[in-house]
Order: sequence, then structure tokens, then C-alpha cells
Amino acid sequence: MARVVFVHGIGAQTSGGSSMTGPWLRAMNDGLAGTGAGPVSEAEVGFAFYGNLFRPPGEWLSMDVPFYDAADVEPGEEQDLLVAWWRAAAAVDPEVTVPGAESLVAVPGAVQQGLYQLSRSRFFAGVAERVMIWNLKQVHRYFTEPVLRHQIRDRLHTLLTPDTRVVVAHSLGTVVAYETLCATTDHQVRALVTLGSPLGIPNLIFDRLDPAPVGGIGRWPGPDELVWTNIADRGDVVALVKDLRDRFGPGVRNALVRNESRAHNAVPYLTAELTGQVIAEGLADGD
Repeated sequence: MARVVFVHGIGAQTSGGSSMTGPWLRAMNDGLAGTGAGPVSEAEVGFAFYGNLFRPPGEWLSMDVPFYDAADVEPGEEQDLLVAWWRAAAAVDPEVTVPGAESLVAVPGAVQQGLYQLSRSRFFAGVAERVMIWNLKQVHRYFTEPVLRHQIRDRLHTLLTPDTRVVVAHSLGTVVAYETLCATTDHQVRALVTLGSPLGIPNLIFDRLDPAPVGGIGRWPGPDELVWTNIADRGDVVALVKDLRDRFGPGVRNALVRNESRAHNAVPYLTAELTGQVIAEGLADGD
């Protein structure tokens, strides 16, 4: 039975649960080592993998990521999220030009400029334009395709057992974990650890959650004794809102870590001693 369940984020469509479990487990155990806690075995871990639900069906001479360009970024949520990433990258990277109202008039011209500026940022360095667009579309699809949203959440729900004490979620996976725990009223999870989370982004993420926030506050995803720790790197563009207390109440613990050049990567988040400490606390609560 899984005492710890991992939930990945966007961009994992060509990976798999087994492929990701090893690196994540090793990284988590490195974080735990700094706390004096013993390592977690692979038998105690579950991985809620859903990336394959975004992977296009195979066909001869095709590629896993379509040949998207700026014209494929849809008006509305996709363009809005692109601009949000652009503004966040400009706030932490002097190489990125700050987008202004005058630069956002022409579309797809403004979209192309945003993609270009993001490609110059440290955060998106080495990420192909079509991959950035594909990531935008994965977020959009999660919120606009109910069947897909249910399938993704079900991947986590089926792994939650009476023995599950800790859920560690990254990026879009934090949305999946939050919504699934809210919908699973009898779960025994005692520690929710969100890494590089976009949950606090108004309009694009927060206001589209299920269950919907009431009075500007999101529902608590479990019993009162659940400890929710939100961890972000200051330069993590996806985690635009680092402190979630204004969105989910004062019970959320928020912390910053330094992931160096890999601001949004799950592995450095997991190797952080602070992350290991909160995971160790959650596991000890179940002993």
C-alpha cells in the first residue's frame, strides 16, 4: 500500500509511471536524508501518472508533440496564460522584455513575441517553441475537457488507500491533487506537499477549480488535521503566486527554496531538506 503518492505536472506525455518513480523516489530520499528520517522504499510509493492521456495516438512518421506555431495558441485562456508566464519571466530575468499594452495589440504577432521572449529566459532555456505551446494546451485541456479531467483525477484517486499519508504533487499535478482530495471526503492523507504550484493564479487556475472557491477562498482539501505545505522557487514562473494563504486560508504553510537554474524541475524541489522535513512529518503522523 502506498504511504506516499506522487503526482506529476505538464510535459510528461512521453514518460511513464515506472520511468518517473525512480528519479522522484531517489530525490525524495535525498531530501529525507537531511532530516535524519529513514528512506522510503519503492514498495511504499505510488505514482499517479496521467501524461499518456495527453499523448497523441501513434501513427507512421508522426511526432509526439505536434508542429505548433504561434498561430496555434488559442485566444482566451491559452494566450492569457502565455502572457502571465511572460510577465512572470520578465519579473525575475533581466534578459526578458516586459510585455506592455502596446506590445499585445497584434495577434499572433504578440504571441510570437511572447514565445520569443520566453525562449530567451533562463526558465524556458532550451525549451522548443512547440513544446511551450503544447504545455499551454495541456493546461487548457484539463480545464475544458470534463472527461479528460475526470480520467486524470481518477489516476490519483485509485492510488489513495487507508495507508496513504503523504501526497506530493508538482506543477499541474498540484491542481489534480487538490481537486481529487477535495472530492475524496474519506481519505487518510495527513500531508499535502505542493511543489511549483499554479493553484493561486487568479482567473486562469484558481477561479476554475472544482469545487469552486466560495467568497474568494478555496475549500480545504481534507480534514482539519491535514497539513498543507506549498513550496516554490522564487524564480519559478509556473508558481506565479508563491503564498497561497490569501486563496486557501491561513492554514497553508508556504516556503521558498532555491533550485538554481532548474527553478520548476521536480527533482531539486524533492531534494530540498525543507521538502524532506514536511514529508517526514507527514509519514510520522501515520505511525
